[in-house]
Amino acid sequence: MPEGYSRKLYPPIEPYDAGHLDVGDGQRIYWETSGNPAGKPVVFVHGGPGGGTGPAQRRYFDPDRYRIVLFDQRGCGRSTPHIADGADLAVNTTADLVADIERLREFLTVERWLVFGGSWGSTLSLVYAQSHRHRVTHLILRGIFLLRRSEIDWYYNGGAGHMFPELWDKFLAPVPETERDGDLVEAYHRLLHSHDRDVATEAAIAWSSWEAATSYLLPQPDQIAENADPRFALAFAGIENHYFRNGGFLRENQLLADARLLADIPCVIVQGRYDVVCPATSAWELHKAWPSSELIVVDDAGHSASEPGIVHHLVEATDRCASASDS
Repeated sequence: MPEGYSRKLYPPIEPYDAGHLDVGDGQRIYWETSGNPAGKPVVFVHGGPGGGTGPAQRRYFDPDRYRIVLFDQRGCGRSTPHIADGADLAVNTTADLVADIERLREFLTVERWLVFGGSWGSTLSLVYAQSHRHRVTHLILRGIFLLRRSEIDWYYNGGAGHMFPELWDKFLAPVPETERDGDLVEAYHRLLHSHDRDVATEAAIAWSSWEAATSYLLPQPDQIAENADPRFALAFAGIENHYFRNGGFLRENQLLADARLLADIPCVIVQGRYDVVCPATSAWELHKAWPSSELIVVDDAGHSASEPGIVHHLVEATDRCASASDS
């Protein structure tokens, strides 16, 4: 571990309760709780959209002081129905996911909670907090994604490809040459919804592998292999593409325009300096629009929440929040 990064993830733990919550529209979202049942409630909002949750995500929080809530968003992870099995994307929008978080809060009889999210999880956390700010005690955000068209174009229409030309070629591989000069989000939409399952799966793996390969300051082959699992990739790519071609179901620049609504909510933003997936300019612009937020730029990190400097500052932030007043 680099010098100065003393904070590490807490030891692995298992949930003490779990289940599926019927949120309507034929959707049942997976949820689990771990840590201290009487501890400070925190909800982990995963990325993607379509990424789902995993055991490591429980470990950003002191299990003696937190009641840790993880859930899988519609169509992915252990939620049902799964996109790989033909779940309906028409009932999968940002407003639906915000409503699901509120249903989960009420189901778990949580009055107010800390909201923790990175990448797309930062987007959804911001929308949720702006819509239900009286239910949020603190925000801890990582890898800020404001879901503006400029961010989509940077990552999916060639900008980031200048930094990773060999990986960009792999991302382009499923796309017919006649479509490569157009909007690649739209080209991938057609491929991901092909009636030929092999075509859709090839596109999903290429889309998901691109993100895995560019999320770290240094390559992590194991993570690329995980993202290439066909079932995971079909949900990850299918749901991401659905949201991104629809602008996240948000007004352009909505999250910055509404940042004023969060002035009274304490927030820590942890941002990798060399984050290619969600470049640091978005974190900087959010911080300027929300001066009471605390911005920490990690100079030797990319996008992933598992990089040592990112882990250090996220765990430090959750430790601080565990002792903070919720008033």
